[in-house]
Amino acid sequence: MESSLDKGALAGAAGASGATASASAAAGKPQARTVYSILGAISFSHLMNDMIQSLILAIYPMLKDNFSLSFGQIGLITLTYQITASLLQPLVGIYTDKHPKPYSLPVGMGFTLSGLLLMSVAPNFGVLLVAAALVGCGSSVFHPESSRVARMASGGKHGLAQSLFQVGGNAGSSLGPLLAALIVIPHGQRSIAWFSAAALVGIFVLTHIGRWYKQHPATKKARAGHVPHATLSRGKVAFAMGILVLLVFSKYFYLTSINSYFTFYLIDRFHVPVQAAQVHLFVFLAAVAAGTVIGGPVGDRIGRKYVIWVSILGVAPFTLLLPYANLFWTGVLTVIIGIVLASAFSAILVYAQELIPGKVGMVAGLFFGFAFGLGGIGAAVLGQLADSTSIAYVYKVCSFLPLLGILTVFLPDIEGKRVKG
Repeated sequence: MESSLDKGALAGAAGASGATASASAAAGKPQARTVYSILGAISFSHLMNDMIQSLILAIYPMLKDNFSLSFGQIGLITLTYQITASLLQPLVGIYTDKHPKPYSLPVGMGFTLSGLLLMSVAPNFGVLLVAAALVGCGSSVFHPESSRVARMASGGKHGLAQSLFQVGGNAGSSLGPLLAALIVIPHGQRSIAWFSAAALVGIFVLTHIGRWYKQHPATKKARAGHVPHATLSRGKVAFAMGILVLLVFSKYFYLTSINSYFTFYLIDRFHVPVQAAQVHLFVFLAAVAAGTVIGGPVGDRIGRKYVIWVSILGVAPFTLLLPYANLFWTGVLTVIIGIVLASAFSAILVYAQELIPGKVGMVAGLFFGFAFGLGGIGAAVLGQLADSTSIAYVYKVCSFLPLLGILTVFLPDIEGKRVKG
């Protein structure tokens, strides 16, 4: 009896000891959780930021009339904005990987606010370019740092976090043309300043996010110099990054053809009024937002490489049909293109961040910057092409770009086999 009691006591003690050890281990290594409040706040801020940017794109027809601009000059406005954003973003990301700056986010939105106010009173084309450059500077700070915040708050659901972050931007991009049609076009250039309220709200929210960012363990690790190592050789990483860059090129060069010139295409080919054309652009950008939401979680579940395959190469049949469609089918095809093509970027960005661990800001800055730079170059090149040929010809040329998605076959499998649940 005593022996049985002793054994029971020993077993109980062992169980308690194991429980204590497990509790200690759990205490020493807490499981990360997804912080949806921060993801919601950073997504909302992205909405404010990108709404302002797309508002500028949507008022191009008004600016063209007010300042007697050519398509080439329209392209230069986009180029100026995109170049200041694209050149600075990787530099901001590299610096903040080593020296996190939690309160840089509201400062970046301050640049966007300045550009917005200047554009509302710009008297000539030169001042329009300066205003576009200021908005670009704001984006150069906002995107790499906010992408880092999304990853910090992800709780390991990196694709979901990036999708939620980016859908805010895409929703803002879709709202810009709609608000331009409802507010700016009827009330003129000075009404652009009314949207400074959105930038001020963004600054307030980003200040709150900055406080959370400052206290996050990842910020302290970065300041202490803790950097994880890549699992692939430098050569393989460089090759994979090159493939990803080409895929981003195909995606964003095509998207630029719609973002910058779709309203002109509809007006020229189907003779629709400006406001109707802007509503069509809004519908396309809303489809892009929907595709962004889908891409991240699906990538977390089945693998990001598969999402990249489908979203870029899979959209090619629809882009090839678009230049030959009537107005109804143009609307249908652009919705399909927006949903399918938009699902790629979250997958590409997270895939690249896993290729080069510990360089979240640099990778985000590189890919957002490269995407913006391509957008700017694409706007300038396609504007010149439209001036020398026609808007319809631009869409015939761009329809072949998604065929570059075949290059996905060369990407290494860095995710392994996923367990289906």
